[in-house]
Amino acid sequence: MFGIEVGIKPITVKKTLIFAHRWMGVALCLLFLLWFASGIVMMYWDYPQVTAVDRLKHLPPLDGSRVRLSVLEAYGRLGMKTAASQAFLTTFDGRPAYRFRMGDEQKLVFADDGAVCEEYSPDLALRVASQWSGHQPNAARMALLTEEDQWTVSDAFRSLRPLYKFTWPNADEVYVSQETGQVVQSTSRASRLGAYFGAIPHWLYFTPLRKDGLMWTRVVVWTSGLATFAAFIGLIVGVWMYSPSLRYRRQGVPSGIPYRGQKRLHTILGLFFGLVACTWAFSGMLSMDPFPMGGEASLDGTSKIQTALRGDNVTLAEFLSIHPRDLLARFASQIGAREIEFASLAGEPFFIVSSAPQQTLILTADDLTASSEFSREKILGVVRDVGRTAMNQAEIVESRVVTRYEAYYLDRHHQRPLPALFIQLNDKHRSMYYIDPKTARVVEAYDTGSRWNRWLYHGLHSLNFPWLYEHRPAWDILMLALLVGGTCLCVTSIILAGQVLSRKLRERSSQY
Repeated sequence: MFGIEVGIKPITVKKTLIFAHRWMGVALCLLFLLWFASGIVMMYWDYPQVTAVDRLKHLPPLDGSRVRLSVLEAYGRLGMKTAASQAFLTTFDGRPAYRFRMGDEQKLVFADDGAVCEEYSPDLALRVASQWSGHQPNAARMALLTEEDQWTVSDAFRSLRPLYKFTWPNADEVYVSQETGQVVQSTSRASRLGAYFGAIPHWLYFTPLRKDGLMWTRVVVWTSGLATFAAFIGLIVGVWMYSPSLRYRRQGVPSGIPYRGQKRLHTILGLFFGLVACTWAFSGMLSMDPFPMGGEASLDGTSKIQTALRGDNVTLAEFLSIHPRDLLARFASQIGAREIEFASLAGEPFFIVSSAPQQTLILTADDLTASSEFSREKILGVVRDVGRTAMNQAEIVESRVVTRYEAYYLDRHHQRPLPALFIQLNDKHRSMYYIDPKTARVVEAYDTGSRWNRWLYHGLHSLNFPWLYEHRPAWDILMLALLVGGTCLCVTSIILAGQVLSRKLRERSSQY
């Protein structure tokens, strides 16, 4: 079998594999248990974060009667020579305000008196956090954070620091950026508890390690890689030792497994769940992209298509024919607007009025002609032009409207927008794009490499297959069965590791 052709006795190979698996198991059994047990928690509790959907939910309806300045007048108050990449009319500190983005920089101008918000004081930040949390401001305790803590340890917070952290007696915590005045993180006692037992141990997301991004990446890649190897050789040993012909004897009875006690139970569980342990460790390693499988083509294509659809900058002068105050007065009873984005599709200006997540109204900037989404034909035309001019004469080979989640467009939390417009090109990467017609933004993109990654990472790690997601609790039952089985396998590993270490310590003690 193994090694016969090169003159190595199979028994030697078997002993070597058993030895390697035993000691790698001793080293990694606690980590495996951590991963499996925390995986159960992660099925239902995510790491806390503030999303664009959360921000919209916490915004009050816009008061159009208080909007005095047009968007161009407000931008003029900044004295900026560069164009804005994005512009929004929103509510800040109880007042209508324009928020402009210029690359990574953000500026805020109040729409009632044109005052520029130059800095975000502790008192202002407290009012923002209080409005977000719904708690009284005088009950909050404040701290100024200039370095990472457990909930702001990722690189995404680097440009947002310093952060005001407000804590209320019920343990709710809200973080406000001193740079933008926005809530950038929000946690509760329950969400932190879920993360402590779920995402943090599962991702090895411990602050001292995670704050060094390169070190954290290396640790996750190497530990998951070694874990994959340990599980793989354990699977080989288990299959090799198993005898379908029942050639072993156990208490005088024929048996397919030569062991007894915990070792026997470990072997049985390993035969059932060893493959799962191997594939989950491997797919977990792929989450860190240790050997890139592509994706650059889809990123490049997405950038070109997104720029063609929405542009790099917004031309604010094109929104002068309709004042936002008049827009809100005309549609106030119909939409209950919380935010207005000044946008364009293929150079044509539009207002995108949002009243709730996935509830938008598209209004032309010249006469306020309303629709629930951008023209699908126009979106297709833009993608077609980009394919022909910027992607080596690529043509659209398939386009359709996606009204339910499918293999490459899934979300078990049902937050990804539906319907979506699916478009595939015939370029060498067979690029695929899912575009939200309500915002004309690319939600998901794939090329050859990222399609492989979708199955090897997400498919193996989360079992996110359409049928399972659509027929829950089928997904829950299968995932829980595999995770509980893997957890039991890890428990037997820890018991065996304790026995091995105890035996070695006794042998060492007897020598002295």
